[in-house]
Amino acid sequence: MPAYNEEKRIGRTLEEYSHFFDKLAKQKILEYRILVVINGTTDRTEEVVQKYTDKNKKILSLNFKKGGKGFAILKGFEYAVENHFDEIGFVDSDLATYPEEFWKLVAQLHKYNGAIASRWKKGAVVKRDIRKIIRSRGFNFLVRSLFFLPYQDTQCGAKIFKWNAIKEILPEIKSLEWAFDVDLLYLCKRHKFNIKEIPTKWDDKKGSKIGSIITPIKMASSVIRLRMLYSPFKFIVRIYDKLPNKFKVHNL
Repeated sequence: MPAYNEEKRIGRTLEEYSHFFDKLAKQKILEYRILVVINGTTDRTEEVVQKYTDKNKKILSLNFKKGGKGFAILKGFEYAVENHFDEIGFVDSDLATYPEEFWKLVAQLHKYNGAIASRWKKGAVVKRDIRKIIRSRGFNFLVRSLFFLPYQDTQCGAKIFKWNAIKEILPEIKSLEWAFDVDLLYLCKRHKFNIKEIPTKWDDKKGSKIGSIITPIKMASSVIRLRMLYSPFKFIVRIYDKLPNKFKVHNL
């Protein structure tokens, strides 16, 4: 569970998820751990999370000064692989995905290598601002055009995979920014892992850290950069990365 400046939202999320999965654990359906990866936070997120880790030993936390959702998920993956968790997933800390919906993904892993929540597959129930809907569909069109992925929603913040899948693709992840989810799913495709897309109930929360103007440009440029890294033209990206900052286009 990546957490960046989530002091106002993560408490309720941890309450809901621990309560739901505690019930399953008592029925001996599964064992679980919730790993909160705090990244680059400047508010009281760490203090709030600490209260829950003290109360419930199944809630763990890591804290990094460096920020970024992709970076946080990668560090969580590394911890989970090292500790050999059978199934490894992530979910946003704002409770946009309720634990019941995340459990639907977990339940698919007896048949698939992974499962991802989808806000656009038939059967999904979504409460979302129209501007975000337009951005989301435009981004998905770009992703499907460049990577030929079959998924209607690559960006929904709820995904889970088997340990062996994450262990195999982890060293190959190239993007820790906006294209992280695309990179993850593209690597699953390259390794022929079978990933199931499941319609979800999604309740968009207030307090999103995604801006409305520059963010779509950043997302598009990140995906295009990733496509080039997986092409014969990757040398162009490598050359660009080595250029002095004064020659680079910033904020893209």
